[in-house]
Amino acid sequence: KGLLFDTGGYNIKTSMMELMKFDCGGAAAVLGAARAVGDMQPEGVEAHFIVAACENMISGRAVVPSDVLTASNGKTIEVLNTDAEGRLTLADALVYADKELGCESIIELSTLTGACMISLGKKICGVWTDDDDLAKSLEDVSKVTGDKSWRMPLAKEYNELLKSKIADISNLGGPYGGAITAALFLQNFVSKKKPFAHLDIAGPVWDDKTGATGFGSKLVSEWVRRQGQ
Repeated sequence: KGLLFDTGGYNIKTSMMELMKFDCGGAAAVLGAARAVGDMQPEGVEAHFIVAACENMISGRAVVPSDVLTASNGKTIEVLNTDAEGRLTLADALVYADKELGCESIIELSTLTGACMISLGKKICGVWTDDDDLAKSLEDVSKVTGDKSWRMPLAKEYNELLKSKIADISNLGGPYGGAITAALFLQNFVSKKKPFAHLDIAGPVWDDKTGATGFGSKLVSEWVRRQGQ
């Protein structure tokens, strides 16, 4: 996720807007990993680094609540809240990685929800995946790199909260379990049989005392390196 600045759009933020330059933290981690992997040049693995970069601003062309968007895989999405914008950009990025590039496995990093910060605080990222092998490999890498992570539930019954009367899905769940419904939303844009993990790094990418932490770069770099072994 590469939101270079996130005002919230027409559902404008009422707090923390001055920090919203960190909403590109997922993209920063991916680009940092790309540089590290380029320097290491690990054998036996081909890696693609994808950044969906944009801003979320108010303008005459901006998305408004009640708009219906069509993702690149044909899924229609009802926009209930313009501040749930990151998942809209990630939808097309994931389709690109899955369908256009044909990646064998996909990991995605994003500062996606405040709900994950409430669950895990500011030192640990959440991991959502249906693939036990991928979950284990990320857990192992997390321990080695120090980028702390915790596997979270991908509760399919919460898909009910994403239903829309006018589109295939909506971009917002209910008032509770927001980090889970965000992860479930993303599942609609990757083939069900493909190993895919969503990492919500909203908490640990920013330290109030020192600023950006670079969280995730080491985790991604080491995970890619191990794919060639």
